This record gives sequence, structure tokens and C-alpha cells, in this order.
Amino acid sequence: MKQEFKEISFDKSTGNFQFDCVTYEDILKKSPTDHNQFKFHKVSFYVLLLITQNDCTHNLNFKDYQLKKGTLITLRKNNIHKFYKSKAKGVLLVFTENFIVNHSNKLDASKLFLLFNEMLASPKIQLNEVEYNEIITLINLIREEYSNVNDIYSPNIVRKFIQILVIKLFRIKSQDNVVFANSKYLSMFLEFQTLIEKHCFDYKKVSFYAKKMGFTTKTLNNVTQSIVQKTAKSLINDIVIIQSKRLIINSQDSLTEISYQVGFDEPTNFFKYFIKYAGVSPSQFRATYQVG
Repeated sequence: MKQEFKEISFDKSTGNFQFDCVTYEDILKKSPTDHNQFKFHKVSFYVLLLITQNDCTHNLNFKDYQLKKGTLITLRKNNIHKFYKSKAKGVLLVFTENFIVNHSNKLDASKLFLLFNEMLASPKIQLNEVEYNEIITLINLIREEYSNVNDIYSPNIVRKFIQILVIKLFRIKSQDNVVFANSKYLSMFLEFQTLIEKHCFDYKKVSFYAKKMGFTTKTLNNVTQSIVQKTAKSLINDIVIIQSKRLIINSQDSLTEISYQVGFDEPTNFFKYFIKYAGVSPSQFRATYQVG
């Protein structure tokens, strides 16, 4: 039986702003009535998390990330994550897709989606001192406008600051990632990624996606090699494993039943597949991360 991850919707109590700014330490202290921040949950919005003091760990899509001062993590809509208790301090900027998209040009909106796409590059950015000072200055301007001014002009001012922040982070991330340099293959990659996320349990062969997109398998391999330096089949495997992990943790079904849901005719083949690409068995993974 599937037990859906608790999906956290944007808090409507903040009004029509579709934006919120909270401290990391406040998040850790809260006792929400609708979810447990220390257990896996899904977000229906975008989050920028910047650590400003002390070290901590954050789990995103079942992977632990070690954070320290100057570490920034990006969470896109529908990501699964959880907090760990710590003495770290920081700030979270939370906003909906509409907050940016409805008031941005197409280029700025695309930068947002690329910056937050963890399949293109690590969601973790470690800022150097100069970058940290620049980013924290922008965040403080946002916090001041949102918390202390908050008049009829504030939504637009905050939105513009967020757009600048995203572009600056996009610049920082681009320095070590050629993906963001207007690659001719980027739009094809994103279409391929979307199709895999939709169909991966039913179709695991590159030929299916190549045909659906109107390309050859060679072209799809050229696309993925150019963007993420891996084969098209490897990308499919990566996404199958991510989706399988969600199912394993988010279900009370037996692993045998789950193997059929993932698209395997023989459970043993799924177990071998999972071990090969996840590094642990499905039962070990469930024992480690099962929602309590």
C-alpha cells in the first residue's frame, strides 16, 4: 500500500506574495502539525538554503550533503528532502513557480529552472568569500524588504532581487559547468529528461525515447554526453533508481511487488539492477531510509 510522501504546499497565510523568508534555526525549532521536518517530505515550491554559521547535514533525494558556512543548496519543486537536527544557522528563501514565471521574461525563467535542476549539476554550491559576501548582501536586502517594509511595492522589489540572485548564482554555477552556456543540446536534454521521468518504469530502452523524440539513439547519446558526460542509457538508469528509491520508501508494498511496479518481470532482476546502480540492495536502502 502506497503511503504518499507528505507534500508541503506553499503557506497561504503569507497572502498572495507567494514568497517567504525563514531562518534555518527557526525551521529546526518548529513543531509543524502537518509534517515532521526531520522525515522525508516533498516540496511543491522552490527553496534556496544558505548556511551562514556552523556545519550541518541535509538530505536531498536520499543523498546526504554536508553543509558549512557559504554552502547553498537548491531544491526544485517535487524534490524529496529532510532536515537533520544541528546548531547550524542560515536562511531559506521559499517561493512558488508563479512568483518568478508570471513576472519574468522567458530567459530569466529558464535560468531558474536550469539552476534548480539537480540532474544537470549538483544542487550544492560552495561559495567563496567574495561570492558569499555578495549573495548574503542580496539576501539581507530581500529579508529587509520582505520583513520590515512589506508595502505595495515590496512584492515587485523582492521579485527583482530574487531574479538578480538567481542570475548571480547561475553565473557562479556556470563557471564550473559548461552545460549552462547555451548548449545546442540543452533543450533536447530537458525534453529527454522529462520523458524519462514520466515513462521510466514502463520503458527503459533508449530506442523508445529516440523514436518518441524523432531522433536516432546516436543523437540522444551525443546529447547526454554533451550535457552530463554520460550515455543516454546511464541517464535512464539514474532516473529509474531515483524513482525506485521514492517508491521503496514511500510504500508498504513488498519489494517483490515494487519490482513489478518498476517494470521488471522477475524480482531478482530488479534486485540485481538496484544493487548495481544504487550500491546497496533494496532491503538495505529501505532499512536505512524507511519513513517511520
